[in-house]
Amino acid sequence: MGRHYQKAIPMRPAYDEKLISFSSSLGDAICKGKTIPYADNDVTYTLKLQNDRLKEKNIEMDFEVFEWTNKSPVGNTFFDGESWYDEYYKSTVGLAFLGVKRRIRQNDQIIYQDKHRRDFYGTVTDVISGSHPDNESICCPNCAAVSTVEDLQNGCPYCGTQYKMDDLFPKITGFYFFDSLRMTKKQVLIGWPVCTAVCALVSIICRPFLNSIPVVADILNSSYDPDYAVNILYGPVACIVWGGFFFLLLHLLFKLARVIVDLKRMGTAKTRERFEHRMKNITSGFSFEYFKNKAISLIKTAIYSKDEGELLCYKGEPLSAEFKDIIDLNYAGTFGIMGFVEENGIISVETKSYFDVLSVKDNSVSLSQPVISATFKRRTDIPVNLNFSMTKIDCPSCARSFNPVKNKFCPSCGREYELITDDWVLTDLKMEK
Repeated sequence: MGRHYQKAIPMRPAYDEKLISFSSSLGDAICKGKTIPYADNDVTYTLKLQNDRLKEKNIEMDFEVFEWTNKSPVGNTFFDGESWYDEYYKSTVGLAFLGVKRRIRQNDQIIYQDKHRRDFYGTVTDVISGSHPDNESICCPNCAAVSTVEDLQNGCPYCGTQYKMDDLFPKITGFYFFDSLRMTKKQVLIGWPVCTAVCALVSIICRPFLNSIPVVADILNSSYDPDYAVNILYGPVACIVWGGFFFLLLHLLFKLARVIVDLKRMGTAKTRERFEHRMKNITSGFSFEYFKNKAISLIKTAIYSKDEGELLCYKGEPLSAEFKDIIDLNYAGTFGIMGFVEENGIISVETKSYFDVLSVKDNSVSLSQPVISATFKRRTDIPVNLNFSMTKIDCPSCARSFNPVKNKFCPSCGREYELITDDWVLTDLKMEK
């Protein structure tokens, strides 16, 4: 497996167009339940569950993604952030500087609103080998009607038969909004004057002490115009300049403190390297980016679901009540692998990750940044097959056709379909304040 960093390089046009269409459609998908273009099955299903949660809470949300800055001179909105390769996948992470507006209403009353500058990261995953048959025509195995492969993802439009099929690539397999490390105009307009006032106050209170410092005394005594020297050291212009330096220092220290806290809570700064080294010894068909996006999607799916016990991808204890109050959940950019256990052909991976969380309880909205710990399992004795395939899901007991992604139990006889044979499952989920 390899890693490749790129800086300020425009994304290839096909990926750029997909990410622009995807990000601009997020609001309609979350708030109105509309289908979002180019997303893989996990992302699409998670957004649907979030829309269901809003309806369940009787909440109306406006979610707008917009360009915070002007388009780049080369005409691209997205730039290559990183590209990750393994034997099967190529994951290209696109970066754009966007803004997000959220407004939440309940009973026609606005109960929360915010506007943030965000760095948007969207991962476009493609297969290095294999076919891309999205637009190919194929006969439905049940009724023989001709449809495109893309149409059959959601079931045959003629007979309604549901199928399980591998995600078609290239697809957008993950996304998140990360708080921009750059200063916003609002931060500068508030922070700089405050720091200037602090510097002015310090200069007034501490001037006698400062004058006793040899360096300062030498400057004052050697100047041909003492009043001019005093203004340079203590005057309004000096306070503005020193306030600017003080503001920059505080901003840097705040960001550094967040990084230190993140590293401490996530366990290690070499998460990706540890994961890749470990998984490469098991099977070369795994990549960190693909796993991370899969894990985030599974976490969101479990949290947004009305009954996680009915999910195909969840095999854990009932979630705590605080998870059911969440209406918006955004991965905050830090994903840690805490440990691996391999036993009897099953790999168990413990993770911790930061999320930005909006919750509604008692007609009040709260914003928090908890750490969510999760454990995932998958069989390792069955190799990953990235060639396109399509399998009709017939219940082994009663032969009823159903969609196991939405319901792990056959609707006729109740027979359970085991996802762990084919994909990752979530077995534990907890929130740490």
